Amino acid sequence: MQALTAKEESAFSALRAQQVILWSAPVLALVLLVLFVAFPGFRPPMSPDMSAAEVGAFYRDNTALIRFGQVGFNLFGILIVPFFVLIMVQMQRMRSESHIYAFSYLTAVVAGATLFALSNIFFAVAAFRPDRDDELLLLLNDLAWIVFIAPIGMLVAQFVLLALAVYADDRGAPVLPRWVGHYALLTALAMAPSAGAAVVRDGPLAWDGLVSFWLRNGAFALFAVVMFFVLRTALRRQAEQEAT
Repeated sequence: MQALTAKEESAFSALRAQQVILWSAPVLALVLLVLFVAFPGFRPPMSPDMSAAEVGAFYRDNTALIRFGQVGFNLFGILIVPFFVLIMVQMQRMRSESHIYAFSYLTAVVAGATLFALSNIFFAVAAFRPDRDDELLLLLNDLAWIVFIAPIGMLVAQFVLLALAVYADDRGAPVLPRWVGHYALLTALAMAPSAGAAVVRDGPLAWDGLVSFWLRNGAFALFAVVMFFVLRTALRRQAEQEAT
């Protein structure tokens, strides 16, 4: 049997690393789902119209679960980034004059992960001293929710950049199917209205509303599930190409 060249070994090693990241995603998704269910502020989502006294009572009555949830999100939430980096790697394989879409995509992913981590910190700070004045707890709670829900620009950019990269890949056998671009744009449209959570306190656009909370987070989660299967197919095709 002919020994693999250094270039071939590097290619197969890269494929193995991508497979590890891909198949770790379902495990991470299960952990995040447990944390989502465990966090009492999501069952149901807290209302922006809660008074300072109600918010203070919430943090004092649920201190242990809030701390558990936010420590967990801080530990595991950032681990979703490699999954989206895997998408970026596939974007780099697409036919394009440059990798500008892929690198811009990575920037949007990192920005989104950073804001998610900041929201965790605000929730955690509020639960760190639940005996604070209720007005201070209300302020920290507002910061946590608005940072978690409202800054949607980097997520919209993320999906739009993916769509542009897919559309630019005009080869006969594209890396990702063209419908992924359409689906990415639809996901961006579904999530964009949640920017209103920064100024609206009731209705579907409020941070606990049907659009800003449920549609936003549901669309993001569904996109990740769909992309798992898309990436699995793309990696299988890449492995076949590398083998030949």
